[in-house]
Amino acid sequence: MSDPQHTKEEPVEETFISHLVELRDRIIRAGASVIVVFIALVYWAPDIFKLLARPLMQNLPADGKMIVTDVTGSFFVPMKVTMLVAFVIALPFVLYQVWAFVAPGLYQHEKKLVGPLVFSSYTLFLCGMAFAYFVVFPTIFRVMAHYNAPLGAEMTTDIDNYLSFVLTMFIAFGVTFEVPIVVVLLARMGVVSIQKLKQIRPYVIVGAFIISAVVTPPDVFSQLILAIPLVILYEAGIIAARLVVGKEQVKNEEPAAE
Repeated sequence: MSDPQHTKEEPVEETFISHLVELRDRIIRAGASVIVVFIALVYWAPDIFKLLARPLMQNLPADGKMIVTDVTGSFFVPMKVTMLVAFVIALPFVLYQVWAFVAPGLYQHEKKLVGPLVFSSYTLFLCGMAFAYFVVFPTIFRVMAHYNAPLGAEMTTDIDNYLSFVLTMFIAFGVTFEVPIVVVLLARMGVVSIQKLKQIRPYVIVGAFIISAVVTPPDVFSQLILAIPLVILYEAGIIAARLVVGKEQVKNEEPAAE
């Protein structure tokens, strides 16, 4: 009795262990890719941080400067920035490792969907970061400098606080630019119809302004910079959903109507 049971359990255990081994190997490869890129960039860590700080430095007064309040801040902050840049650069390879691990368990139509989904998500996230860097940061810092001038306050910031701020903005705008992907997925999976997406438009607009009020600095102009793109991207998602699944929904609705 024990031998047949043992032979039946062995393949399951072996399969589980092999999956764990494969997962470990792919995590190691993904982590190694980030480390390799980091090592390649670490020499230029100060320059990378200067590039990140450029939107602020260009809008500071003539005698304005950034400060360091932590003893090790001038070393670790550029290292953190360089590591984050390395992760963004290596992210396609990291995503490939994730894809290669889960692909054997997906159906063929799911495999066809995941590839474009991952590519478009990565591209849109980079677009969100670029929008924050080239549009949002200069605008916010210019507005803040304008507010400080009448007060006679000196506009300086700690490099660690600056890093926290820009990371928050990068994540906020990167996620914001993922809205079309989310809308298309919801429609593609049948969670909501395109008609329903149009009906909830007023709630999305209100939610966009609430989110922007929480994430951005407390001035109206900065909030509009996030809220307006969020609404526009939602509309773009509806258009993309209509192109991707609109015809399928029409075909499904016609037999139901008959």
